[in-house]
This record gives sequence, structure tokens and C-alpha cells, in this order.
Amino acid sequence: MNLQERDKLVNWHPYTQMKTAKDAIPIVKGKGVYLFDENGKQYIDAVSSWWVTLHGHAHPYIAQKVSEQLYALEQVIFAGFTHEPAIQLSENLLKLLPDNQEKVFYSDNGSTAVEVALKMCIQFAYNQGKEKTKILAFKDAYHGDTFGAMSVSGRSVWTKPFGEMLFDVIFIDTPTSDNLESLQFQIKNIAGEIVCFIYEPLVQGAAGMLMHNPEDLSELMKFCKEQNILLIQDEVFTGFGRTGKLFAADYLTEQPDIMCFSKGLTGGTMPMGITTSSNEIFNAFLSEDKYKTLFHGHSFTANPLACTAALASMEILLSKETQQNINLITKKHKKFSQVLQQNPQVENVRQTGTILAWDLKTKHGTSYFNTIGKFFYNEFLNKGIIMRPLGNVMYLVPPYCITSEELDYIYQTIVQVVETKTC
Repeated sequence: MNLQERDKLVNWHPYTQMKTAKDAIPIVKGKGVYLFDENGKQYIDAVSSWWVTLHGHAHPYIAQKVSEQLYALEQVIFAGFTHEPAIQLSENLLKLLPDNQEKVFYSDNGSTAVEVALKMCIQFAYNQGKEKTKILAFKDAYHGDTFGAMSVSGRSVWTKPFGEMLFDVIFIDTPTSDNLESLQFQIKNIAGEIVCFIYEPLVQGAAGMLMHNPEDLSELMKFCKEQNILLIQDEVFTGFGRTGKLFAADYLTEQPDIMCFSKGLTGGTMPMGITTSSNEIFNAFLSEDKYKTLFHGHSFTANPLACTAALASMEILLSKETQQNINLITKKHKKFSQVLQQNPQVENVRQTGTILAWDLKTKHGTSYFNTIGKFFYNEFLNKGIIMRPLGNVMYLVPPYCITSEELDYIYQTIVQVVETKTC
């Protein structure tokens, strides 16, 4: 049996209707922006393998550092013990974040980073004897697939089977200059019950790369702070250069109380989640009363190999070459967006840093289940490009090592493929 046949017998793939899905493409090698299947065909990974692979596949420097660490210490329980890679990673990361972020809590992925953040906020109030349990979030939000993360994500067909099991959340529109006053009025009426506001800053990824501007978000954050509502900034997607700056936080005038990270954290090398907090949050758990402890942990918390991969990835991210290439991608996306805006089959072209998105005009409106996405997915695969449309929403989130020529090939192919299909 070949790899496809063996896979079909044993594996259940994410976000995939296994009855109707095509056989999975077996990938045997990765190098830079390219992935190679078992027949030797190469694909440009234009979506950074679900937005995680910042510096390209099988990066030699990250591999070298992880290999060295593997021979020194591969894993140790993080309750009662610590190690150099975790300490160094926390030190390095905190230097890059808003200066009120002072403590690091390690977990396994983006969803768990969010779960930790929610528990921190709820118990922050509980430890002080305050009855505040309601949570504020954006409509169409996506914060992960575990139950807490699903609860603070927009209700949809994804969450419908679990609807009665999710806790109540107050959902609001993303802020604009037109609705900001209305949002503030809505929040003020119930502010005494709201413990925290969780949000994806600037870009709502899974919702269809929906974007809002930093000025309006900063105003909303400021208002929530005035109402003593804690702020959870979910930078799982937007962190580590995706928005053109190191973090979406670098565009904002207000500081969150808690931040969540994953995806690009290790350069896509291995899973890891991080939740950072202010000392104000941390201090609410310091007590002679052991029941005020944050009772949360994961077997692989602060895994030394993942910490080492993250340290190496961060070093590459901060290099002059990578920062120049992020700037290159941002500029080229901006120029190509002008081309897309002239295309009669395209609408709502939008960009934030290295993230470029647009909608394909269709009679069926914008929808994750719009079948036009499947057509374009296959067309791009045939031309050696991996893109994963969100229904009729197309987007590019390339690795930072992509060259100008490779971007031009993707842009040219987009124009060609769009012209082949009337939506």
C-alpha cells in the first residue's frame, strides 16, 4: 500500500469530511517555502502550514539548536523544576511585549493558551471575592476548539452540537468610528458583571481575515479598562511579525492584562502555547491559602525542546534579514492588492502586514462552506501552490523566507486562476 492508502485506513484529519474528502497528499520533505510530495512534486506553502511556519520548513538553524538540546535535556516536569531554555525564552519574550507583561505561563497550543487566560481572569475575580463571571468577545471570533475557547468564539455550525454546553458570552461588533459610542453604551450597562474582554487584535483570522483598525480597538480597550474589565489579547495568529510589526500590540496605545501566543512561536517546529500576564494578575494568586493557586498544567509544560525551537525562531525573526523580508512581503502585498482591486471578480481586498485577503464575488455570499473555495484550492494545488480558502475568502500568509520571484509567481497564478472561473 502507498502512503495515501495507509493514511486512509488509520487517520482522521482535522476540519475534513472524511466521506467526501480526496485522499490526503503525502508530504515527505520540506525545505524553505517548499513542500515535496512522495512523487517529487513541489508546492509553495503560501499559508505557512496553517499560519505557523514563519521561516520556512526544516530550517537548519532551528533544527541544529533543537538537536543540541535533545542530547542535553528533552523533558522535565515544570512543577517544582525549571531549566535554562524556559527561563531564557520568558526573558527574551517579555522584553518584546508591552512593559506590563511580567509573567509567563506555558502550555501546549493556542486553544490552551486561551483556556489559561480565561481561567486566570475568572479566578482573579474569585480570589478577591468578586462575583464577576461574564465575558465579552467579538462576533465571529475564533479562539480555538477546546470548550472554553469555543465558548468565547462566535456561534456557528462548528459549535452548534455543543451549544447548550458552552458558557454564555456577550458578543459585540468589532469597533469602528461609527459604532464605538454605541459599543461603549452597551458595555457600560453591564460592566459590573464582566470579568474580561477577549479579542483578536486587528485581524480575525478564521472568521475570514476580517480586519479592524488599531485606533478604534485602542479606544475600546481604554474604555474597558476604565470599567475595570480585564483585557485578554489573543495574538496566537497575529504575533511574531504577521501584522508587519512584531506584535499587533505594537500598533495599539493601550496595554492588555493578558496575552496569548502559539502558532509562529516555535517557527512551526513543534507545538507550544504561552499565556503572559501582568503582575497585577499574578499577585492575585499569591497567598498563604493554597486554594488560591492557579490549578492548571500540562504534561509538556515548558518542554525544553519547544523552548529551544522558540528561542531559535525568535533569533531569526529579529535578524535584519527577516525584518527586511517582512517589509518586502508587506510592500509587495500592498502593490498586488491594487491589482486585485481592479479585478471584477474580486471585492473587499484587505491587508495587514504580511496578511493579504480578498473575497471572490459569488451569488451565494460570503460563507466558509461556499464550494468555490474547493475549486480554487484544487486549481492552486495543480499549479504547485498550497492555499486554503475560507469558502470564497482567499488569503496569503507566506513564510518570511519567500523570495520576490516566488511571490510574483503566486500573484500571477492568482490572476490566472481567478480569470478561469466565474463565481
